[in-house]
Amino acid sequence: MTNLSVNINKVATLRNARGENLPNVQQFAIDCESFGANGITVHPRPDERHIRHSDVFLLRPLVKTEFNIEGYPSDDFMDLVLKVKPEQVTLVPDAPGDLTSSAGWLVEPNMDFLRAVVDRLCDAGIRTSIFVGTDIENIKAAARTGADRVELFTKPYADGYATDREAAVAPYVEASRAAHKAGLGVNAGHDLNLDNLRYFREQVPYLNEVSIGHSLISDALYLGLQETIRRYKACLSPDKQ
Repeated sequence: MTNLSVNINKVATLRNARGENLPNVQQFAIDCESFGANGITVHPRPDERHIRHSDVFLLRPLVKTEFNIEGYPSDDFMDLVLKVKPEQVTLVPDAPGDLTSSAGWLVEPNMDFLRAVVDRLCDAGIRTSIFVGTDIENIKAAARTGADRVELFTKPYADGYATDREAAVAPYVEASRAAHKAGLGVNAGHDLNLDNLRYFREQVPYLNEVSIGHSLISDALYLGLQETIRRYKACLSPDKQ
């Protein structure tokens, strides 16, 4: 079974719109786990427009499954994750003002930088994942950084799913096989939803985890959080149709 990690950034965005504590980000994370989520993901950005550093410290003792923190490994980010020590850190090449993640790392030109970051995280006992596209040589380079996993950027798959799902998923099948052969675990995320998730899970081998935020939180507005998590988990289970 592929694990589901719920990205709760959008919950913090809604809270921040009023400047109070509603919805309560920490309680939302607790509820996600109680409804079956296998992990909680946050992506704190420098402007703290959604998840704040203070949220990360508050969430650390509450998350009982797996805590995954995404972000660009700036000095501030590294200071945060080395203090908090989540189970996993996902390294994303975001510029500070980016609205959302829009591409993976070009690993080879950043090899020395990424190796140094991965070494620090490894020394702290934190599993590392590098956000990448489906280029096979780039994935092999990610393995040479010493990272434990890659997270495959799935927006191109989501964009192509409606017109030709077989063509859309094919690069991810090969990318996942290449990652596995290189000794890497495989995560995936970005624009996965209830329409395209089951097919992705059925086709892509060695898939350890998906991280889903925007679509899941949007679905929860209509379906409720518990039912939404149930449906996403069903998409990831080989035993449920």
